[in-house]
Amino acid sequence: MEEISTAVQRLYDTYPFPPDPLLDEPPPGYNWRWCWQAAYNFCTGRTPPKDKIRILDAGCGTGSSTEYLIQLNPQASVIGIDLSEGAIRVAKERTQRSGISTPGTPVPEFRCLSLYDVGQLTGQFDLINCVGVLHHLSDPVRGLQTLALKLAPGGLMHIFVYAELGRWEIRLMQQAIALIQGERRNNYPEGVKIGREIFEALPQDNRLVQYEAQRWALENQRDECFADMYVHPQEIDYNIETLFELIDASGLEFVGFSNRGYWQIERLLGKSPELIERVKGLSDRERYRLIELLDPQITHYEFFLARPPLARSNWSNDQILLAAIPQLSPCLNGWPNQTLFDYDYQLVKLSEEEFEFMQACEVNTDLMQSEQSQTSERPQKTVKEILSEVKLDLEGVRSLRSRQLILLTPNPS
Repeated sequence: MEEISTAVQRLYDTYPFPPDPLLDEPPPGYNWRWCWQAAYNFCTGRTPPKDKIRILDAGCGTGSSTEYLIQLNPQASVIGIDLSEGAIRVAKERTQRSGISTPGTPVPEFRCLSLYDVGQLTGQFDLINCVGVLHHLSDPVRGLQTLALKLAPGGLMHIFVYAELGRWEIRLMQQAIALIQGERRNNYPEGVKIGREIFEALPQDNRLVQYEAQRWALENQRDECFADMYVHPQEIDYNIETLFELIDASGLEFVGFSNRGYWQIERLLGKSPELIERVKGLSDRERYRLIELLDPQITHYEFFLARPPLARSNWSNDQILLAAIPQLSPCLNGWPNQTLFDYDYQLVKLSEEEFEFMQACEVNTDLMQSEQSQTSERPQKTVKEILSEVKLDLEGVRSLRSRQLILLTPNPS
């Protein structure tokens, strides 16, 4: 285990990852999975009870994810840890140069620390982000269990691990490079050189060449990306069955995959009502397995785990919905326009009624921010009050909520 950790550390000291450019301004765009409000809403159907939280970026690398966690959660305190000192140095420079820590925002903390040693950190965290890390551990179960102990009750963990079916060609190239390198596998620059020579030598109609050209060639122009993909000293790929063995061992609750659309069987078998009817008898995990067997292009799994109790809201009751306080999703690009990009960067065209309702929600959003700075005395409007001013109906409100264009807060009164 220690030998593998040392090898992984040496790779990322040689090729700090990800190799995103350092900017003298905040990062562009967003990833809603790194936004506490949006992620909590996705998992529970409502806004979180608090925004002043603790976040752990477990395996932060060069700090690209940490930077977004800071930007998207201005009230949170954020700690990034990584095994590589080289990556940590880049992460510190990244967040300092971008000026992301504005006055009043907690300054991020970085620690050179193994995932296995996360118990050295004090306290628990409301949100733990662990992207692209567990599959590089010699013992992912132990790594996830260690993280689980640091997740606070009601907290969320966001995880990303590799899927074996969509990485089949990658695994073949990894093994080919390793065979040619032999005992020199720990020479990562040489491995990158050999890998590039193999791609150049192979016929253009070769399956590995075609897959690389279609999926990865653009990002793999960077040696850091090529090394991370093809000469990594440790990788474990999962399928649905082995993935849920890992999840079950964590002792946490599986909340759901963050790319829900992929896991809808109707997109694959919708032309056959008979097959859809038969699939209804399958368990969730059996249905997930069927989907990846029928569409084996998935290269990774991205999902949320939670430590109970996690309060969920059901907005099917009209009276409860009418009393709720609506606000805009923090992850919208192009607002205020009727055509914009939603939380998942999908193009959305709003009706006039939807647009007017969301404009009223924006006022609530501004008031909530004012409340946090203790400068507002104006009350926030409920769904019922806004609907009295615009022509949208309750089903329209439910549609906006289900598309995560608005967030709802239960009204305690």
